[in-house]
Amino acid sequence: MSKRNSQQAKTAARERLRIERERQAKKDRTKRQAIVASSIVGVLAIVGVGAYFIKQASEPSYWDAAKDEALVAPKNTTGKDNTTVTLGKDSAKKTVIAYEDSRCPVCAAFEQTVGPTVKKDLDDGKYKLQYVGATFLDTNLQGEGSKNALSALGSALNVSKDAFWDFKEALYSKKWHPEETDDKFKDDAYLIKVANTVPELKDNKAFQKDVKDGTFDKWALTMSKKFDDNKYGVQGTPSFVVDGKKLTGSDGQNAPSTVADWNTAVDKALKG
Repeated sequence: MSKRNSQQAKTAARERLRIERERQAKKDRTKRQAIVASSIVGVLAIVGVGAYFIKQASEPSYWDAAKDEALVAPKNTTGKDNTTVTLGKDSAKKTVIAYEDSRCPVCAAFEQTVGPTVKKDLDDGKYKLQYVGATFLDTNLQGEGSKNALSALGSALNVSKDAFWDFKEALYSKKWHPEETDDKFKDDAYLIKVANTVPELKDNKAFQKDVKDGTFDKWALTMSKKFDDNKYGVQGTPSFVVDGKKLTGSDGQNAPSTVADWNTAVDKALKG
């Protein structure tokens, strides 16, 4: 092979190598561009999803939004914002303020044990009962059952005071009251099922519509704020106050939990 031919061969080889390198470089550039493009799309997608969830998180919940709704109060209420619910005979001289949360298991136990005695006392005119509904367990345990049940109680109160009492009693009964961690009261259908055990509320279309429409949701939130802002230092439920003083059982700390303790505490308070 001549020197010239040898040089030509080298030149051709270098040219082939250059062409191959350019081809590979072009292929690599295309691949990199595809990766970058995909990354940009992915980042944009992540940003978009993140922005969506940030927007969702910043959107007020249903109950937060309900705070800004117009207040619709049930019948059989009085006082500021119609949040005073008084049960019993008007002739009774003393008033027991009762603070309750519908999800509260201790409230349920009290109702099942002492409730019949309280109802008899009310019928006898021994004292009046002023009900104040709380919803703090929704915050402590997460959920909305306390608020929803309080709104439904407003729907029952709109029917009558007796319907309110009987519905409250049913909600606290062993049959219907769930564990406090089980947020059953958030379900309108469950509340209506319980209400169907109350004669005045059974198949009551107006009551059921109010429950489903959340007619008294704002009222329930306003009532709950009354509990939060109480001036007697009440923080838990059930709690009972007469003439500014909390009723306690034999332990001197907690609300009475037996009929005997209740009678002792109430009789002492009524004499004061």
